[in-house]
Amino acid sequence: MEYISVFDMLKIGVGPSSSHTLGPWRAAETWLQHLAENHWLNLTDSIRIDLYGSLSMTGKGHATDMALVLGLSGKDPERMPVAEIESTIEMVRNESRLLLGNNKRITFNILDDIHFNNEFLPFHSNGMKFTAYRSGEILSQEVFYSIGGGFVVQERNDQHAVEFVNAGDYPYPIENATRLSKYCADTGLSISDIVLENEKTLRTGEEIDAELHRIWDTMLECMYLGCHTEGRLPGGLKVKRRAGDSHQNLIGAASYNNPLEWIEEIRNTEVKFRQILKWVSCFALAVNEVNASFGRVVTAPTNGSAGVIPSVLMYYLVIENHKADFSHIKKFLLVAGEIGSIFKKGATISAAMGGCQAEIGVSSAMAAAALTELLGGSPEQVMIAAEIAMEHHLGLTCDPIGGLVQIPCIERNAMGAIKAINAAELALDTDPNDVKVPLDEVVNTMRETAEDMHTKYKETSQGGLAIRVALADC
Repeated sequence: MEYISVFDMLKIGVGPSSSHTLGPWRAAETWLQHLAENHWLNLTDSIRIDLYGSLSMTGKGHATDMALVLGLSGKDPERMPVAEIESTIEMVRNESRLLLGNNKRITFNILDDIHFNNEFLPFHSNGMKFTAYRSGEILSQEVFYSIGGGFVVQERNDQHAVEFVNAGDYPYPIENATRLSKYCADTGLSISDIVLENEKTLRTGEEIDAELHRIWDTMLECMYLGCHTEGRLPGGLKVKRRAGDSHQNLIGAASYNNPLEWIEEIRNTEVKFRQILKWVSCFALAVNEVNASFGRVVTAPTNGSAGVIPSVLMYYLVIENHKADFSHIKKFLLVAGEIGSIFKKGATISAAMGGCQAEIGVSSAMAAAALTELLGGSPEQVMIAAEIAMEHHLGLTCDPIGGLVQIPCIERNAMGAIKAINAAELALDTDPNDVKVPLDEVVNTMRETAEDMHTKYKETSQGGLAIRVALADC
């Protein structure tokens, strides 16, 4: 049985895009491993990377070329100090040389050896081809696809792409929302309990807790950094950071020294109704401003939608439940990850395939479901919350101006977070017997909508705002 782990859906990486940055980075790592396994790495004296489809059309704005350089250099997106990214890129650019896999120095020119091709490969919009040469002869040529959320698949000799998943004997194999609901009804367990039992097949309880701690710590650090950083974002748009000013207006003269003290100060702040919306928006903006500046975030389920889940979880911690602890964070992340996997299995989490409904829509559904369980909702109401959140994102296009994950992407995270909270509240007031649209049907509808959506609205910057607003006008 195949299983998508919560830790597949919530991955630590570097911005600005999981599909256009983290995916190519991971593909480069995988290719290097293949070169090493076949004893070709030390024989390679030059390489070429070809990008196709959405990777080609918006790759420069999404820093795909930079991510490839870092991946080919043997850097780890989870561990590499983000402060070293710019200097690493500059060294390769200035010297026209690359330490391939941090092992073999080769001649490499970013402008000449990374090619942006407008045509599409057959399997997925985000295609890339890696070629290694020795004295002009091909040693290795392999095709990969970045299919959203940092997931990467490789094209095989039969031209079919194969996705690597976790295979095993799971106590509760989950194919869709209907199956998950049945497990809850039959056992009396919550959704988070069901998911935890499956995760224990892959890791010990201690390992699960440690990894969830690491994910939450990364989310919290990201919000903290974004709320305490001013200036403008990199790229031609020169977008002004707003989270810092918004946060200062909300927090006032509070004193604290670290993210945990920060949480307590927010809890102690008198928050009026209108300020609740501002706080949630501030948290979401903070994450995606960090993401847009090549910072470290958690794909949830993508980088472009990374702000929704942490901002809604933070809302629960500082607004809804001041006594919340790690057990609540754990439940939230387990539920969110599983709902995201249901959308990935039944539809897509790739904007290049489904538009922004596949990113902000899915993240909003994940957050709504998780919040509903923490607020005491039944498993049925958790599903209702996810359905409501996605239902009101159906058809949302992906049309980033300048190919940058900034406009309209950053604000969409704030909107997705607010919708998630609203969806949770609506679900809690809903009798499951009165539901007309099951979650699986909205997943199917999202997939069909993605298939019908015009290609120009799928992360190509060839439609919508991307062609209505010129860089010079921003």
